[in-house]
Amino acid sequence: MPAESTFMRNGASIRTSRTRKKSSLAKSKIAGEASTASVSKKKAVDGAEAGLNRTRQRILDVAIQEFSAKGYDGARVDDIMRLAKVSKNLIYHYFGSKEKLFIAVLESAYQGMHTYQMSWPLDVSSPIDGIRKLVRSTFKYWRDNPEFIGLLNSENFHKGKHLRKSKLTKAGYSGLLGNIASLLKEGEEAGDFRSGVDPVEFYISISALAYHYLSNRYTLSYLLDRKFSTEDEMNVRIRHIEDLTLGYLRFGAQKRR
Repeated sequence: MPAESTFMRNGASIRTSRTRKKSSLAKSKIAGEASTASVSKKKAVDGAEAGLNRTRQRILDVAIQEFSAKGYDGARVDDIMRLAKVSKNLIYHYFGSKEKLFIAVLESAYQGMHTYQMSWPLDVSSPIDGIRKLVRSTFKYWRDNPEFIGLLNSENFHKGKHLRKSKLTKAGYSGLLGNIASLLKEGEEAGDFRSGVDPVEFYISISALAYHYLSNRYTLSYLLDRKFSTEDEMNVRIRHIEDLTLGYLRFGAQKRR
């Protein structure tokens, strides 16, 4: 009897152990399935969000082209809808109205410009080298972004009323102007530049010398019998802007007295 009792107890123990093992395996399987389902759900959500972001960006890309080419007044939401291959309701879902879509276009353009401006190289060999790089960088931006010129022409026609409704477009200028101010100060202390140069006025002058040339090059090419869109002519223009700005900065500098 004792041996039989021991055998029965051992058998029950083995059965209990097997039951626990099966239960543990079942729980692990359920946990694994739940984890897989959770990961799959997250991937599905992330994929859906990525798809929505791509759709929004596609609308924005088309809107940039339309507003740039036709201005705020000339661009039509129906055309943007057709070219972006979305419904009008989806455009209004993302942006709310034509005006808000235009503001989003301006914000995107300015953010792109500010990102580019902050990549302007600061590891320059001298203040004079820094000014040359600033001129070239500014000219290159306007040359490579003709859509922004179109957007600005439209917004200036409306006296900047849409920009005033955005809080994002002004944010990037402080960094750029701070870098220019540091460069001017360094040049002044080295005796290369005159004193009292306003960074804002100075930046406007450089930007205007590039912007006016590029925004009017087609009419000027015809009227003045010059091919202003060629690479050689553009390089001539860049050197001219460099000479003008450096001539201004050097006039009255300590080393020139």
